[in-house]
This record gives sequence, structure tokens and C-alpha cells, in this order.
Amino acid sequence: IASRTAAVIGTTGLDAAARAAIDELAAVAPVVVAANFSLGVNLVLGLCRQAARALGPTWDTEIVELHHRAKRDAPSGTAIAMGRAIAAGVGADFDRVHCYARAGEVGARPDGEIGVVAVRGGDVVGEHTAYFFGPHERVEISHRATDRGIFAAGAVRAAAWVVTQPPGRYDMLDVLGLA
Repeated sequence: IASRTAAVIGTTGLDAAARAAIDELAAVAPVVVAANFSLGVNLVLGLCRQAARALGPTWDTEIVELHHRAKRDAPSGTAIAMGRAIAAGVGADFDRVHCYARAGEVGARPDGEIGVVAVRGGDVVGEHTAYFFGPHERVEISHRATDRGIFAAGAVRAAAWVVTQPPGRYDMLDVLGLA
């Protein structure tokens, strides 16, 4: 913080103290914070927000994500980011409307719920699909990563961009000019 150095942060699952430290840094230096640096994933986040806004809260939404068998967290930070983008699109609080698991006799799906399902197996780099279910139709927005190099390329693009910005907190939609 004292050096006022621009930063690019890609860690998910941060606690309140770490988030506060990022906010403190962003007051004096430009900071890009992203759950995923893939350019394609970040485009998908913007599309999910726009789709949710356009389709409205009466459409049911579900997110299905797939990763390799060794991935430690579930759901992934990217799946949660997709859920937050969808919730923002309909003006909902993701923390209140998400459902990470269903089992047994759970009854009818509540209106406004955003389901998130995690699948683990094999050597899948990462796949995410947001489903929007309306009457008599379905919209799917998907991204498939086949090489982990995409994450490094996006982080490099974010680093080149952030050093040209004034102090503040940014995300990859800012980097891509989609904010």
C-alpha cells in the first residue's frame, strides 16, 4: 500500500480482512480483481448479466460447471461470479437466492432461485454454462477452456491495462471495455 503499486489479483474465497486490504490499496492505486482472467469467461459474465436483465426474473436460471477431478473448491469462483452477474441483472442478492445443492424431496423450485451445480472428473480444464429457462424455450451461455494458458494471457492484458488507470477497484469487464 505504501508503494502505491498497481495490482492484479485473481484469488477467490478471500476473507473480510483480505477484501478490506484490497479496498485500502484501491484507494491509492489501481487494482484489477477478477475470479477468472480468461477473456472469454469475462465476456460470458457480461452476457449473463445482460441476458438476465433482458429476460427478467421470471426465467429460471441454473449454472453448471465442470472441472478436473483434482479441483479443490466447489462451486468454482467463476460459477459464483456467473451467479452474481445473473443476480445483478435482475436486481437480486445472490447470497440470498443461490442454491448449491438439491437432494431428496425438495419441493417445487422457488421463484428467483439461481442454482449452481459442480461436476468434477477427468482432466477438464473448465467448462461453465448458464441456463435460462423460459416458457417453451431455453437460452444457454457457455464457455469451455481447453488450455490453462488463456488465464495467463488475460492476466497479462489486465496488468498492461491497470498501470494506465487512476486509483480504484476494477474488474475484467473494465479491462475489456465492457463495464
